[in-house]
Amino acid sequence: MEIFHIGFLSVGIIDMLDVFAVTVVFYQVYRIVRGTRATQMFAGLLILLAAGSIAQVVGMSGMTWLIQSIGAVWVIAFVILFQPELRRTLMRIGQIGVLRSLFQTSGERVLLAVTKASMDLSRRRFGGLLVLQRTTGIRGILETGVQLQAEVSADLLVSLFYPRSPLHDGAVIIFGDTIVAARCILPLSTSIIEDESLGTRHRAAIGVTEEVDAVAVVVSEETGAVSIVCNGSFVGRDLDSQTLQAELTKLMYPKITAAKTETVNPPEMEQTAQANPHAGS
Repeated sequence: MEIFHIGFLSVGIIDMLDVFAVTVVFYQVYRIVRGTRATQMFAGLLILLAAGSIAQVVGMSGMTWLIQSIGAVWVIAFVILFQPELRRTLMRIGQIGVLRSLFQTSGERVLLAVTKASMDLSRRRFGGLLVLQRTTGIRGILETGVQLQAEVSADLLVSLFYPRSPLHDGAVIIFGDTIVAARCILPLSTSIIEDESLGTRHRAAIGVTEEVDAVAVVVSEETGAVSIVCNGSFVGRDLDSQTLQAELTKLMYPKITAAKTETVNPPEMEQTAQANPHAGS
C-alpha cells in the first residue's frame, strides 16, 4: 500500500516498517558495543555502508566495487575480533518478550549467589570486590584481568578471594549470570573522600562506578563490613544479607522491583487508604 512519493520513489507501509526495523537493529547494536573498542569498528562499518550506497546511486562502479570488497573484509574482522559483543547481542535478542520468560536465567539466583558469597567473605574476613556490569561495556578493564567465563556461584566467588588464591588480588567482573574475569585492575577514584578509613578496594569501587555503569560490592578485609557503591557514591554500608540483596535487586533490576512494588501496593489500595485514613484504627 502506497503512502507517498519522494521523487520517482514510492513509499509504502512495508518500506516504513523496513526503515524502522533497520533503525532499531542499528540502535540496539550501538547500545551493546558502546564503551568498547567495537564502537570504532561499528562506526567505520556504517561509514563504509553509507559511502557504498552513495557511490552506487551516482553510478561510480569502480568505487562501488572497492567499497563493497573492503566492507566484506570489515564484516569478517568484526565477527572475529568482537565475538563477546556479538554473543551478548544474541543473548539480548533471546531475552526479548516471550523468549525471556522461556529462556531467561534468573537474575535473582545470581544476586542470591553474590549476597551469599559477600556474607561468607565478611564472616571469614576475606577482602572482596565484585563489579556487576549493567549497560556500559568495560572491555578495557576486563583485559587487565584473567578471563574466566564461568557460571556465577557463591562457592566459586569465595574461592576466588581466598587469600592464597592467585586471583584474589583485584576485582571480579560479573555480567549477567557469568563471571567474566577475575584479578581485574580498577581505576582509583580521584575525588576527595572524607572518610580516611576507606582503603584501596573502596576507592577502586568508587572509581569504577564513576566511569562505567556498574554496581560494586565491597567487603572490607579489616572490619568485614559489606558495602554497595553505585554512580561514584555509597548506596549502603555495613549491610546485612537481606538489605544487601534488596539493594542489589533495586539497582540491577529496577523495572522488576517497581513491578513487584505495584503488585504489592496497587494504586487502588493506595487510593482507598488515602480516602479512609482512619480505616482499621
